[in-house]
Amino acid sequence: MTGHYTRDYWQKALDAATLNGRMFIDGKAADAADGTTFVRIRPMDGKPGATFARGKAVDIDRAVASARAAFQSGVWRHKEPVERKRIMLRWAELMREHREELALLETIDVGKPVMASLNVDVVLAANCIQYYGEMCDKLYDEIAPTGPNDRALVRKVPLGVIGAITPWNYPLIIDSWKLGPALAAGNSVVLKPAEQSSLTAIRIAELAHEAGLPAGVFNVVTGYGEEAGQALAKHMDVDMIAFTGSTEVGKLIMGYAAQTNLKRVALELGGKSPLIVFADADLDAAASAAAWGCFYNSGETCHASTRLVAERSIMDQLIRKIEEVTAREITLAHPFEPSAQIGALIEDAHLEKVLAMIEAGEREGSTRAFGAEKVMTETGGSYMSPGVFVAKSNADSLARQEIFGPVLTAIPFDTEEEALAIANDTSYGLAGAVFTTNMGRAHRVSEAIHAGTVWINTYDISSLATPFGGFKQSGFGRDRSVHAIDKYCDYKTIWQRYA
Repeated sequence: MTGHYTRDYWQKALDAATLNGRMFIDGKAADAADGTTFVRIRPMDGKPGATFARGKAVDIDRAVASARAAFQSGVWRHKEPVERKRIMLRWAELMREHREELALLETIDVGKPVMASLNVDVVLAANCIQYYGEMCDKLYDEIAPTGPNDRALVRKVPLGVIGAITPWNYPLIIDSWKLGPALAAGNSVVLKPAEQSSLTAIRIAELAHEAGLPAGVFNVVTGYGEEAGQALAKHMDVDMIAFTGSTEVGKLIMGYAAQTNLKRVALELGGKSPLIVFADADLDAAASAAAWGCFYNSGETCHASTRLVAERSIMDQLIRKIEEVTAREITLAHPFEPSAQIGALIEDAHLEKVLAMIEAGEREGSTRAFGAEKVMTETGGSYMSPGVFVAKSNADSLARQEIFGPVLTAIPFDTEEEALAIANDTSYGLAGAVFTTNMGRAHRVSEAIHAGTVWINTYDISSLATPFGGFKQSGFGRDRSVHAIDKYCDYKTIWQRYA
């Protein structure tokens, strides 16, 4: 339902908005120590957006010191669990109360449809904070089995200061995936959002403080990855880095941890997820899943269904159905248009990178079935139509590289064994799917796909109750579910012998 949410409504909200790009350290707004800033160009129209503090190593030092002081004081970790729960639940409610503001800020930064920001991203982020808030008074320690004269208490204790580095494709959602479990476990957090998407990170930090989160427990440092992000990953007083982003940067972060204090690292990285469709499948359902699974959020989704592994006899028919679904349902428009299902890519530099990858793929012999073109150039924004290419084989670059745009690559197969070989012939292992009416095959293939999440006859259905993360070079560690709390904790044994 769009109701009063017209394009004009959102434009007026933008015109009236005050965009805060200052960092949030020790419970208050802060400028960069050297006073430097940078301007974010809006992807929806190419116009200047917010001005942000350009944090560097000295600013990371300030934020980490604040987080460490808060942790050492016990102002959060020693608070009664029911009180921590109350604060986190109030925080979630404040996010809902400010949902229009948060949705506008998210769309200004990343160019996604504002109705998606409002009805999906803000909702899921608030639900995540609530989910982990509810866990605060439901986490138990253990008593290990011992002899009659001993008592061994096994305690789950917070790590300390968590450095969270998050990407620009789903800022609110992925920030909440880190913040919820880290804070529920009793840690302090320093968040370094992507330089392209910091507005909502700053705002939810302010709302957390308003809800009662003590100063220093949640800090935000804005800036560039090679400056603030690297400084956070190398910091000697950070106990863990939780990172979501590219595999390339994930490898750098692992190296920084090894070079410094051996801090814990959790990585949710890239993907090239296969969607296998057998000839006996419901092709309409498969086409819808393939189109939405790949093109939603303009293809800027780590687990997007970017490889269509289709049985040869039905591949052409399936591609036609995908084109029909795309034309009928996946409307590309200005992000303030209520009808928009997809909006702009994150920035011109990324759009040009995607186009260059397409050109290289075509030179190799991949053929365009439809779409995947630069469009809406008159707007000044970074827009690209969804499209499908047919690869000669899984060795083609379009079938192997994470494009991170609305580009689906189709690869034919003839046998189940070949389909699985293609699906698993990738350095990634984030997600996958199989479409077939043969349930024996469905379970056999889903078990054999080497990925953290595999769907049967659907795609991209999720829940906070299920863990999310990858195998291979898609990283390790899990977001979402009760299991996410484990990575922000360690186990401590306290052994007592009775006389």
